[in-house]
Amino acid sequence: MRDSAKHQGLRNQLVDVLQRKGITDKNVLQAIKSIPRHLFLDSSFEDFAYQDTAFPIGAGQTISQPYTVAFQSQLLELSKDDKVLEIGTGSGYQTAVLFAMGARVFSVERQNELYKKTAQLLPKLGVRARHLTFGDGYKGLPNFAPFDSIIVTAGAPFIPQPLMAQLKIGGRLVIPVGEEVQIMTLLIRRSETQFEKHEFGDFRFVPMLGDKN
Repeated sequence: MRDSAKHQGLRNQLVDVLQRKGITDKNVLQAIKSIPRHLFLDSSFEDFAYQDTAFPIGAGQTISQPYTVAFQSQLLELSKDDKVLEIGTGSGYQTAVLFAMGARVFSVERQNELYKKTAQLLPKLGVRARHLTFGDGYKGLPNFAPFDSIIVTAGAPFIPQPLMAQLKIGGRLVIPVGEEVQIMTLLIRRSETQFEKHEFGDFRFVPMLGDKN
């Protein structure tokens, strides 16, 4: 689990790239600066870990490009101790970013292989999620609701109703919606029945799958 001065230097450069691309949230930038992304990747990709690119992580999934992670994290507008539901734990990198930003993270992964791997990795890196589970992200985690924020890290063909229901009033749901290309979508819950919707252009994610694998 090596994290060297060279890695830190590369992270500093990555943060510069993200700032140039419009990421301004100091919390997000600090988290990206502090988290050893190379430890979340297959060692054959380690040399490229701090490029602003997505990489495969097994089970047909990817670790999102740092800009995407930063952009979604920034849209959440997190405060310390916010209760966040993450749909798609994947490599655990986004989980680690949320944790470094002071969130209490509840995360669901539907690929058992990834779930097991990440559940072992995160504690070794000092990342203490409140709850990691192997399950169906479309259903969320009703037993732990309501959440201050919900972040979905896979492309959903539609916005799942259970996730909207598990968001507290005033809460923010960030989800990429669409089939081939997704539109980054932010829902803010204004009342029991009303949601305010904002859209932020095209992104590409692996598809969000139902049921457990």
